[in-house]
Amino acid sequence: MRDGVELIADVYRPDASGSFPVLLTRTPYDRKNGEGQAREVASHGYIVVVQDTRGRYDSQGEFYPFRHEIDDGYDTVEWAAKLEGANGKVGMFGGSYVGATQMLASISRPPHLVSIFPYVTAAEYYDGWTYQSGAWMQWFSSSWTTGLIQDTLRRKAAQLARPREWAWRLPVEDYALIQTPNPDDLAPYYDDWIEHETDDAYWKRWKISDHYPEMTVKALHAGGWHDIFLKGSIKNYVGIHAKAKDAKVRQSQRLLVGPWAHAGTSAEGKIGDVVFGKQAVLDMSDTIRRFADWALKDIQNEYADDTPVRIFVLGENVWRDEKEFPLERQKLTRYYLRASGGLATEKPSAEKPDEYTYDPANPTPTIGGRLCCGAAIPPGPADQSPNSAREDVLVFSTPPLQSGVEVTGEISLELFASSSAIDTDFTAMFIDVDPSGYERLLTDGIVRARYRNSTEKAELIKPGKVYKYTIDLWTTSNYFQPGHSIRLQVSSSNFPRFNRNLNTGEQTAGSTGMTKADQTVYHDAEHPSALVLPVIPR
Repeated sequence: MRDGVELIADVYRPDASGSFPVLLTRTPYDRKNGEGQAREVASHGYIVVVQDTRGRYDSQGEFYPFRHEIDDGYDTVEWAAKLEGANGKVGMFGGSYVGATQMLASISRPPHLVSIFPYVTAAEYYDGWTYQSGAWMQWFSSSWTTGLIQDTLRRKAAQLARPREWAWRLPVEDYALIQTPNPDDLAPYYDDWIEHETDDAYWKRWKISDHYPEMTVKALHAGGWHDIFLKGSIKNYVGIHAKAKDAKVRQSQRLLVGPWAHAGTSAEGKIGDVVFGKQAVLDMSDTIRRFADWALKDIQNEYADDTPVRIFVLGENVWRDEKEFPLERQKLTRYYLRASGGLATEKPSAEKPDEYTYDPANPTPTIGGRLCCGAAIPPGPADQSPNSAREDVLVFSTPPLQSGVEVTGEISLELFASSSAIDTDFTAMFIDVDPSGYERLLTDGIVRARYRNSTEKAELIKPGKVYKYTIDLWTTSNYFQPGHSIRLQVSSSNFPRFNRNLNTGEQTAGSTGMTKADQTVYHDAEHPSALVLPVIPR
């Protein structure tokens, strides 16, 4: 790298003569795990480079998420373009943080970087990676960091090993065996993320969406309806497609969204509780190769046609090609919250509000959804009926549908509510209920009251005052079959997916005191709380 740090990469070459495009992946998850895929892709006429990112496994330096990926990505792309047998065209591929290494490299515009294939990744690293609408994404931040520091612990323990010095100790059973690193040295970024709970300058240096106009790469943006980074995958496609200065770059963006979560998919296409079928299984190596065939070899395949968007419609479990996203034919339809738990397109008149008490000591538990990482709390669609029975969860549903309804696009909840606290959260869960009563989670959202207007500045609320909150439930595509019901859950926690709001108005870092909050949700003529759905005519 430009600062002298050496990063280790394995290079896989086709068993053939000639010059070839390079496909590069930069990973913090051990490059050796990519050998099988690299060999398979290389056999189709590509030089494949798999690199350990800075401070990971065999590469030198210290790992700090995002900090070095812009420069390291640029330097690695330009190095790879000059490898023996390379034809000067470089593409990148990979998912999650490996997608971040691509997006960050792209904003530095390496001259030889032609294409990227970022899978299940984000558009920025404040909103949608570490925070969502001001609430800290606790389970991801903590579980991901726990996984990362296992390698960091190994590296630092090796650096601290002093067996020759320890050998002098008496009695001999006091030989040190190992010196444990200071826990604060393993992941300094973890504390930084919690300290920077507003969208401040700390985050803006890595904000991909600020750089869409200068983007120069062809891209296949791939995400999953149940993935934790779905918003970023779609935002990257929409943003570059709309804002890139170069028309060829705008026209070379592609979007692929399946039913996937941030985890592997079984052979029969099972994700969470639901089996979506073999058609839901993504052949990753084949997708890498076919997109690269179009982007780097100018082969006219499915990526060359005039439908740049491919989505998987849940409920029907079928793929569909589209010319744009969001869909131009969508009809934004308000489903109003009504008395006695109703959800209807007719506006309310005079209705009594609903009330519940949110106790941070007994939060509504996370059941599936957009999660990462590990199997301790499995991601994907899961039955939400246990939470529907809780006293601190409000449930609003349509009657069983007489005819099917397709919802494809961005979903939001306009919620009129008050609280007895000076700060609190409101959460929303969008659910498909089948005739058996199974409540299949589609998407969720949250708003932290003190960040209701802006995530750059906290503004406490006045107890008892009614505020209009807009809860972003991100995006989905689902066909509600006849006989199914559209359901909304409203509560004030989804833990540990998001950290508990302690209702005290204090910053997250250092806070331990908590208080209960009495919540009131209004749905009358003056306060028409509504779920806003992009309905697709059929």
